[in-house]
Amino acid sequence: MIRLGITGGIGSGKSIVSQLFRVMGIPVYDSDKESKRLTITDEGIRTQLTELVGKDVYADDGSLNKSILASWLFSCEEHTLKVNNIIHPVVKEDFLSWVKKQENAGYKACGIESAILIEAGFQDVVEKVVMVTAPLETRIDRTMQRDHASRESVINRIARQMNEEEKMEKADYVISNEENTPLIPQVCQVIASLF
Repeated sequence: MIRLGITGGIGSGKSIVSQLFRVMGIPVYDSDKESKRLTITDEGIRTQLTELVGKDVYADDGSLNKSILASWLFSCEEHTLKVNNIIHPVVKEDFLSWVKKQENAGYKACGIESAILIEAGFQDVVEKVVMVTAPLETRIDRTMQRDHASRESVINRIARQMNEEEKMEKADYVISNEENTPLIPQVCQVIASLF
């Protein structure tokens, strides 16, 4: 079973690329979606986050109080590291369990989509890294439209991520998601090189 890591900065288009892999028969684990699910459903995460942030981090109905977690999380870098150290190992374990299911279903390859694949240490559970890139202005515009966010907040989010050049050095494949650059042939080329 070949495991791909699909990464890229915010607004690069990694979700579209992941969807293309899915359409072409390679299932992809969405780490962002699954980490949100696990943050609510995993008892270990719930207990540790409550001890770390306080009981108000979860609402009475059991849902995550995102604004409380976000304000605590972004108040300093050390807080972000502590929360990541609670959540990332559980997501990694969940991904590996998911991989076994894909293998049992007969798939020869699968992937994980993660904006912070390298930063979160997920690089050690994949054989190949696919980096999705796009020009900075394109990424800013896409994210502003998608998240209804201000330019300043998007630029701040980009600044907190590992820069593209660093990620590209660690990538086995680079997919360019620029305007007028077709994605399908690039994804097909990656798939063809795997088998």
